[in-house]
Order: sequence, then C-alpha cells, then structure tokens
Amino acid sequence: MNLPTDHPKIKPAKIGIVLANLGTPDATDYWSMRRYLSEFLSDKRVVDYSAWLWQPLLQGIILTRRPFSSGAAYRSIWNNELNESPLLTTTRLQANAVKKEIELTYGDNVIVDFAMRYGNPSTGSVIKKLKDQGVEKLVFFPLYPQYAGPTTATANDEAFRTLMKMNWQPSIRTVPAYFDNPLYINALANSVKKKYKSLEKKPDILVCSYHGVPVRYLMEGDPYHCQCQKTTRLLKEALGWEDTDIKTTFQSKFGPEKWLQPYTVEEVARLAEGGKKNIAIMSPAFSSDCVETLEEINEEIFESFEEAGGETFTYIECLNDSDDHIKMMMGILKNELSGWVD
Repeated sequence: MNLPTDHPKIKPAKIGIVLANLGTPDATDYWSMRRYLSEFLSDKRVVDYSAWLWQPLLQGIILTRRPFSSGAAYRSIWNNELNESPLLTTTRLQANAVKKEIELTYGDNVIVDFAMRYGNPSTGSVIKKLKDQGVEKLVFFPLYPQYAGPTTATANDEAFRTLMKMNWQPSIRTVPAYFDNPLYINALANSVKKKYKSLEKKPDILVCSYHGVPVRYLMEGDPYHCQCQKTTRLLKEALGWEDTDIKTTFQSKFGPEKWLQPYTVEEVARLAEGGKKNIAIMSPAFSSDCVETLEEINEEIFESFEEAGGETFTYIECLNDSDDHIKMMMGILKNELSGWVD
C-alpha cells in the first residue's frame, strides 16, 4: 500500500502478551514505600470504603507509620544484587522464559512483556510500549490462579483504563482464572513431591495458605474462597492424599473486618498445640514468592508455629519460573492465542 509521504508510520501488525503481577515498591525507603502503599491501598478494589472516610485515615495515620514496618519487611527479603524486590526478579524471569518458548513456537510475530498493577513497570506504560511496537492484538494474563476482585479484577481494570486513553486500541483478551487447570494442579503437586522427597521425615500435614479477603466479598459474590477450596481439593486428589493430610487457611488479614478463616497465623499454632509438630506450608495463590511468602510466612507465621511448640516448619516455594510453571503458562497462552496465530 502506497501511503502519502506525510502519513504517520504504521508498523507491521504484532500480537502482544503481558504477564501481569501485583506490584512492587521501587525501593525500601520511607517515601518509596509510601508511594507504593498509597497507590495500593487507594485502589477501591482493595479497600472499598468511602473515600471521605478512608483517605484521611490512610493519608493521615496509616501512611505515616506503615511505610516504616513495610520497608523493614521488604529489606529482609530484598534482592540486593539487582536492587529490586524478589517479585520483580521472578516475574522478569517468568517473562523471559515464556518469551523464549513463544519465539520457538510462533517466531517474532508475538511480543512478550510483563507489568505490575502497582509500581513499575506500570501496566499503562507496558501496554503503550507494545502498541508503539505495532501490537494490534493483546493477551493480558493476570498471574492469579484464583479470581478475586482485589487481584484479577483490578489488574484487568488497569489494562482497560489504559485502552480508554488510546485513539487506536488493540483488541484484547484477558486470561481467566486457572485455579483448576490440570497443568497448574500438576505443577503444584510436583512441587510438593519434590520438596517431600528431600525431607528426612514426611510432614504431619500440608497447609495451603491463601491470601485472605474480607468475608463480605464472598457474601457479595466473589468466587475467590470457593476457588481456593477447589484448588486444595484437586491438589489433594492429585497427590492421592486423605482430607487429614492437607488444610486450607488464609493469611494477611488487614483492618477490623472479619476475613476468610481459618487464619494461617492462628491455625499453625493450633496444629502445633494439637500434636502436629512437623508441618509443611505452601501458597498456591501466589505465582511468585514475594513479601507475603518470604517474610510473612517464613517469619511471622513460622514464629507463631514455633512459639506454640512446633518443631519442623517446611516452606514449599511458589512455582516461580520452574519448568512446570512455564509449561502451564504456555498451555494457557496457546489456548488464548488460538484464532489469532497458527
């Protein structure tokens, strides 16, 4: 096609893939943590209280104190070599691994990148960058196995907010929750088998600790609780275990409301007091190890278990950039790309 000399340059049409994770502060100092926490806790999907009530409390009290404690938590797990959070490091590794597999399968017609809902690289900047590279069709992949308003929905919200500002929007497909995907369940089961094989003694029970949400969300129709329960059940069946071998709990309670129970920090203490002195724990809701797993589970929750008389506490890492996890992502992406690319 012959275009006028003054016509804007049009790049060859491409397909884009964005792996979307929760987010990360840029650093662990007070102001970096405050910016990150302000963005995160101002999201109406995360805290849905009226702004006139919540914002004065958030900006005047919570963000005066919390950046100090959150900064300390991040410093205890920070990737000092790259000067970034482990979540950022792992998400980049995941994207690079998927990119390699995509190039082997589809050539250079499909571009892979990653973005964060909060912090950098921002969702908006990444989608705009892909559009500038010629992307006309986009697969947006929130890395949350179980759907929840404060995770999957807000990630999709941000992607669509970006499209709202574009004169030429790419077509978009959002990847649905994959809590019962056989490749996901298989990857979880393999991670458990691998860890258990390395132990001298089999743990008395495996605790599947999911990030919590207020009970009110379940009552309002959010499917997260039910999807977490199903993930645990399918994992139990894949391992050939009994109900007594595995348990679902919820962590990271915030605020005065009643949240999904049992709370992990309390349940591990009850298990220890009840005679289960050797436990394993994993976080099936997280695609990457982060502050909630590396710091909260391995420090706060471990301390609760130990203080209650627990003896052996085994943490099973998130799927991160393991081969099984990348295989799962590729299986999902091949399905989502069908009809767009051979």
